[in-house]
Amino acid sequence: MAVLILGTFPALAQGAALEQARQAVRDWQAGKYNTDPAQAIGKPLDEQLRILERALAFSPVPGGLEINLDQPELAQNPDGTTVVRFPAAVGGQGGNVQVSLRGDRVVGIGWVSDASLIPAWTSSPLAWWAFLGLSLLWLALLFLPGRLRGLWQEGWALVRQYGRLYLGINIGLYGLFVLGSFTAYASPQVAMLVQKLVGGALQQVGLGGLLTAGPLEVALIIFFWNFTRGLLLTTALPALALGIPALLLNGLRYFFFGLALSPALFPAGRYLFHVPTLLIELQAYILVTFGGMVLLSKVLRREGYGAGFRALALTVYLGAFFLVVGAFYESYSLIYLMR
Repeated sequence: MAVLILGTFPALAQGAALEQARQAVRDWQAGKYNTDPAQAIGKPLDEQLRILERALAFSPVPGGLEINLDQPELAQNPDGTTVVRFPAAVGGQGGNVQVSLRGDRVVGIGWVSDASLIPAWTSSPLAWWAFLGLSLLWLALLFLPGRLRGLWQEGWALVRQYGRLYLGINIGLYGLFVLGSFTAYASPQVAMLVQKLVGGALQQVGLGGLLTAGPLEVALIIFFWNFTRGLLLTTALPALALGIPALLLNGLRYFFFGLALSPALFPAGRYLFHVPTLLIELQAYILVTFGGMVLLSKVLRREGYGAGFRALALTVYLGAFFLVVGAFYESYSLIYLMR
């Protein structure tokens, strides 16, 4: 009998959470949680942050929203937040309305589209094992005579040749990250707002449910995103314009990364497990930023754009390997160490 009684409490709590979430969705559709960010103009900083945080937490109701309140999915986050998802659609595009609860408070509601920038093939077991196999093969070939080892050695020879430039970029970009981290201690509300902006953006591009996947799938998705968006699109591509745009873009990015990923916002134990990820993955972008500056140097010295482009390509090669290592470690740490 005692076991039966104890077993009813989780069920009752779950039922209460579901009903609270349903009522929150009705209130959201009725406009109860509407917040205009323009209200923050002219207000004291604390009030500005509160208004902006609420506007982020409760996104506007999209036009034409159709929602099914009878088929909820409930999940519990490690931070104690209960998340309830209701199937929904907007203009024929599937998705869900996500309600976040903390205790008896509604702390967020928003529409999340099923449309994703993560390609469907990343969910294939064949792709996971191919990624693991190719990564191990790449690692093995770095120890054997051949083209891949030759490019690896040529890339690090370039780093040694421009050692002062490489060291300066490391100090500058890691320094901006550390500055952002310390700024979070002085302005934790600003840091939390930046963190929520980053989290919301990741949710919308399809990375919100990452922790529900297995370790190989998580590693593949992390590598795909970091390589295509972080290394190529927002570092190597700007670096083609003689390096400076990549340096400026990554300087800004590292400062905001420092804010959003500051130890001020995480338990010390969890943060320590994440430090290797930061060092490895941020180094990948530093290498390609360095490659862009070498390109600039070679053009200024009249060695030709082609020589500079080759230097940049070599740093992309080095950076890609760092991202492979970082993806596997980050996957392991997220799933097994930081929960």
